[in-house]
Amino acid sequence: MGRFVGFYPCITKSVVASFAGAAIAVGPVGGVAAAVPRSDDVSDQIQTAPGTPDAPEVSALSWTVTDVGTGKLLGAKEPHLRLAPASTLKTLFAVALLPQLPAATEHTAVTADIDDVAPGSSLVGVHEGTSYTVGDLWRGVFLSSGNDAVHTLARLNGGMALTLARMQATADRLGAHDTSVRSADGFDTPGQYSSAYDLSLFAKAGLQNPDFRRYCGTKSAQFPATGGPDSFGIQNTNRLLVGSHGVEPYPGLIGVKNGYTSEAGNTLVAAATRHNRTILITIMNPQDTSANAVYEESRELLDWGFDAAPQAVKAGQLRGSGSPSTPRHSEAAHHGAGAAQASTSGDGSSGLTRHLEAAVALLSLACLPFVLKAVRRRRRRSTK
Repeated sequence: MGRFVGFYPCITKSVVASFAGAAIAVGPVGGVAAAVPRSDDVSDQIQTAPGTPDAPEVSALSWTVTDVGTGKLLGAKEPHLRLAPASTLKTLFAVALLPQLPAATEHTAVTADIDDVAPGSSLVGVHEGTSYTVGDLWRGVFLSSGNDAVHTLARLNGGMALTLARMQATADRLGAHDTSVRSADGFDTPGQYSSAYDLSLFAKAGLQNPDFRRYCGTKSAQFPATGGPDSFGIQNTNRLLVGSHGVEPYPGLIGVKNGYTSEAGNTLVAAATRHNRTILITIMNPQDTSANAVYEESRELLDWGFDAAPQAVKAGQLRGSGSPSTPRHSEAAHHGAGAAQASTSGDGSSGLTRHLEAAVALLSLACLPFVLKAVRRRRRRSTK
């Protein structure tokens, strides 16, 4: 140690200069990414099978197509464009709250459960004095898009404020930095937005939960399921799942969630499985004004996704570059509409590691001449 301390003053200036240069070269080494402007160019994230035709031209303002098995984007248009999500935000509500509320828990509805449901909301028909299980209420959320069921579940979760905080924390944990939560049910609210990319993150997380998969794929049910004089039948409003209003059901559709508000227009998150592959699409605000545009455009994107998804992931097989892992976007994303700044870590730790490794490597190179010089001096002394 004494020899190192004696040698240290000789290298201090050079090392400091080299380390400073390394820090400049590799960027910040803290957990917060540099404030790099975001861009909607996601070409470096996209991987498709060789020979895949171009994605279909659809009228939606924003969409994504994802291979759920690999987590890779197959195609996208304005994936980080911040738009009103409508009831597709209920996917985030479910991801955040499903683990908190046991399905068998019973609750007798009271007026306070639904007092603050916004006028004009979609309702499943929660009635004061009727007993529901949490499972009944989740079916009300997914099938009828019932905002009254959402608000009842939020009260069971400890209140709306806690629920909104949990939803936002879940979005942040998933890397959904285009999402600002202001309502639990997706109803148009000032300051609330999400993106097609973020909705795909919520759906991928949800599909890992068997309860989520079961609820989002249920076509019809009794509400409440126990029957009785207050029970009635409900049907899923996702036309691509059930086949209604002139829409043919999509083969292999798992389900997920549709939505509509006057501000959001039509929105849809849909997933389907074919030949052991699952394709997930998100689509926001088609400009085609026909009644079923969101469903037919989703059908086109799903068909294209199955053609575009590689059968196997092998070196040199795919177009594009990047890791199969889901990209993580920097906090700088909050300050720009539409973008894709990729990193492979969910918490920023791998970026920090790379920065430190680069700095250490440059530091070692800077020290090498002095180390060699010290070794030569020591050898000369030992030969005297």
